[in-house]
Amino acid sequence: MVLKVNISARGAILLGNLVACDAFDETHPLRVVTHAHADHLVGLKRSLKTCNKVLMTEATKELIEVLKGPQTFNSGFIEKLEYGKSLVYKGEKITLLKANHILGAAQVLVENNNGDRVAYTGDFKLDGTPPIKDCDTLVVEATYGNPSFRRSFDSDIRELLVSIIEKRLRKGKVYVFGYYGKLQEIMQILRCAHVYVPFVMPERILRVSEVCKRHGMNLGDLTLSSDVEGKELLDKNLPCIAFYHMNKRKSIGLSSSRICVSGWEFRLPCKQIGQNEHLVALSDHSDFDELVEYIRLSKPKKVVTDNYRVKHGNILAREIKKRLGIQSVAMPKRKCKQLLDFFETKQT
Repeated sequence: MVLKVNISARGAILLGNLVACDAFDETHPLRVVTHAHADHLVGLKRSLKTCNKVLMTEATKELIEVLKGPQTFNSGFIEKLEYGKSLVYKGEKITLLKANHILGAAQVLVENNNGDRVAYTGDFKLDGTPPIKDCDTLVVEATYGNPSFRRSFDSDIRELLVSIIEKRLRKGKVYVFGYYGKLQEIMQILRCAHVYVPFVMPERILRVSEVCKRHGMNLGDLTLSSDVEGKELLDKNLPCIAFYHMNKRKSIGLSSSRICVSGWEFRLPCKQIGQNEHLVALSDHSDFDELVEYIRLSKPKKVVTDNYRVKHGNILAREIKKRLGIQSVAMPKRKCKQLLDFFETKQT
């Protein structure tokens, strides 16, 4: 039986007859969680109650336990898969492959005995993500799927980030705001650049960081912001770096030196956004050119763009067809017999 591909109205990436990725779908008995960000955990409780297996990497499971609570996996059957290892279930083989995004992030490949291959990139940066090649249908993320989302500046963002932080540290503490996973990437960038001042953070970020350390990330010693040492470093404005989630940006460190890190900046590698605040354009997603390059290297017969999480899938699908000559479509969208025929036709 040919392996079908679809994206449901609830954001489930449906690969073959069995696998639903990153959202719950009652018609598919296997659920894959590609990584621990909230928009890829849709319907996880329902999946744990009703799916035969829920698949993810060990690191993703540990991060979810920190972010959602240790009771998250009290029910359900969890299958932890290492990169490159496969699970065969009712004639379909599911393999998780590395994606460079946050710790534990994975691409998903589904194959059957007829040699059909369908895959889903999940979220990824091209650098460090090996393309899945020769798929019948490839589902690709479309976060920066608009041609205007290009990082054309030549600056090495990592070196720039280190330089800015080192300069600010001469005057005392520096606050860094970002999202889970990216904050830990910044910590590792700084440690690899031999920045050894104390890293201060609230409990949840500390616990996420400890998971990252257990899986090999170089983060060095970490200090809890509520401990005596952490309070002293912040209260006395001693040289240290305080890491906080982006949702705390409007309430923490308002009079201090502040750096926000976001991929949603394409004109400048760094720009001032407040009296003491700068935004640095460090992303954990591929920009438009990198998305197109992944597809060029992957050489799929057909492409589906994820039009659920960020609404640039239609544009990316059109650009793929124009630039690469590969048949492509954005999903989900309004029902259309032509689209149904497109994916239910046996691959040739």
